[in-house]
Amino acid sequence: MQADPPAKVGALLIHGLGGTQYDLGTMHKILQRCGVQTHAITLPGHGTQPQDLLGVTAEDWLDAVSRAYRELRPQYDTLHLMGMCMGALLAVETAKRERHAQGKLVVLAAPVFIDGWSTPWYRWMRHAIYKLGPMAARMRVVEECPFGIKNELVRRIVKTKFQRGDPFHYQWIPLACVRQVDRLRAFVKADLEQITCPTLIVHAREDELTSLASAEFLQRAMTAARPEVVVLENSYHMICVDNDRDQVAASVARHFELDTRAIARKRRDGSIRLA
Repeated sequence: MQADPPAKVGALLIHGLGGTQYDLGTMHKILQRCGVQTHAITLPGHGTQPQDLLGVTAEDWLDAVSRAYRELRPQYDTLHLMGMCMGALLAVETAKRERHAQGKLVVLAAPVFIDGWSTPWYRWMRHAIYKLGPMAARMRVVEECPFGIKNELVRRIVKTKFQRGDPFHYQWIPLACVRQVDRLRAFVKADLEQITCPTLIVHAREDELTSLASAEFLQRAMTAARPEVVVLENSYHMICVDNDRDQVAASVARHFELDTRAIARKRRDGSIRLA
């Protein structure tokens, strides 16, 4: 009797605002080692220069993710959704709009609220600034230390990459683009009870951009999904590349029911860790 072929498992990974696949660290490689075929998406306005974000809307990002999702869905028996930062918001909203039930959902450091410890006191003024029109379009939000990273070595590497002009992440984004993220946040907050797929939320206690209130809100509002929440104790916002990156990988692997023996990786000091 011929055995059934193994189920095809895929995952769509979504980066954050101004970012690239780098936002998710080694998650692509780790999942691939476990037999998951991963797919990245470059969101509209990304991968070129920050000015290209001007004129891009929250709907443009959502449409791009939905197109990728619908193209991938028939190719797999199981298709997971995972996003980091703004990508997490897009993953949540896509799961909601597409009635995602073919796989699971992973929400990494979702900024439902912009209330982390490093956000300036005048953050609330941005809504008034939006109304300035062309003047607001000229204003920038610059990436500054600690770059969302608590690990000093990784932070130095990121700083060097910025100084070299490496295209792994924009060094600034237009303030007008933040308005679109605010619109996306409003979309996400509504009708979260419609999401039914198994969900994992991972958030750092010390996230400098968005506090644990974001994870707690999602956990309360996603009543049908009843999400599991993992709180990290030694990272800032960029949790896939920071001190707790192994815990993030292990949590995702467990959530996807993968064989964690396949995700051993060599560290800088030559030791082997299971993520």
